[in-house]
Amino acid sequence: MLSVQLAKDTFYATLRDRVAAANAARAVVVRGVTRPGVLVAENELPGVAIDGISITEAFCLRWTGLSIDTQGPMPLIALACEIRYATDGSSGLAGLDRGRALAAMDAELVAAIAKAPQSACSLAIAEIAGGGAATQTMTGTRVFWGDVTSKPAVMRGERMERTAEVEVYSYGQ
Repeated sequence: MLSVQLAKDTFYATLRDRVAAANAARAVVVRGVTRPGVLVAENELPGVAIDGISITEAFCLRWTGLSIDTQGPMPLIALACEIRYATDGSSGLAGLDRGRALAAMDAELVAAIAKAPQSACSLAIAEIAGGGAATQTMTGTRVFWGDVTSKPAVMRGERMERTAEVEVYSYGQ
């Protein structure tokens, strides 16, 4: 079975945990729940407006491409992950520090993705109904990824945004 979802879930969980370990203050409140500042657009309700980046100070993942190479002994799944993030800067400095705030987010993202190993044991993640908690089960395969490539920062009004990309890989079974 080719499990694209396993690769997505594993990369997300690894990035979320690494960002939370490096900066516990990088958190976001969604639907009244505070959690680490890493979100997946396809897993959120439409009102959260991740693609419009109404949420700031968080990393918003969106899966934008999929290819499967079936030529080897096991299929190789390749996923393109777009990571969007934005800042308004701090209110104490009237947002004049937004360039520094974006640079800090750049450094956090690069450190989390480049941290060795650039792979993780594949996790099957199941949400528990009603509680919002998740169970994780290792599957015996690995998910691995490349380095971050970043696009130039963009100003949208007083907000500074950036889009980064990373390729995520896994062998299917």
